[in-house]
Amino acid sequence: MGKADTFFEEMQREIGALRIVHKENDRFSKLVDGLLRVVTFGQMSTYVTQYTTVMGKTIYVPSGWDARPDTERYVTLRHEAVHFRQMKRYGQIGMSLIYMLPIFPLGLAYGRARIEWEAYAETLRAIAEVNGIDAARHPKLRAHIVKQFTSAAYGWMWPFPGAVNAWIDSELAKIALTVAPRAAE
Repeated sequence: MGKADTFFEEMQREIGALRIVHKENDRFSKLVDGLLRVVTFGQMSTYVTQYTTVMGKTIYVPSGWDARPDTERYVTLRHEAVHFRQMKRYGQIGMSLIYMLPIFPLGLAYGRARIEWEAYAETLRAIAEVNGIDAARHPKLRAHIVKQFTSAAYGWMWPFPGAVNAWIDSELAKIALTVAPRAAE
């Protein structure tokens, strides 16, 4: 059993009966995909193929989930576990309101950005723990995270790359205090 499967079992003990649904086989996910394509003028076209989503007690996973490396699935589950804890803290309705209101905000969605900052901080922490702090500092990872906040991926939720980069620097500084660098293998 790999890290991802072990962590998923831990999530089930913490959260309760969770299920995994593959988006490519799910009507609801395909509907959301279509809506996202419309509201982002076609710029968000990878919802089914690249993004993991949590709703209720379901983790909706992208195409090829089972073929992804164990550590990649583990890091993703760590990110999604943050969202489950947020739902517990705010409630399902509260979480939905924070994430979605005003109705599907595009361009500046502070609530959504705050929720995702917390989850992406966990992503950075998990990557540092699994692959070392240098992996968490990698420019490609930074560019990916900045793009998530400033592009159609999340509806341009925080279109200020300088602020996102400053936040990443702050998180990496905190993480560096708790995660030892990995020795070259």
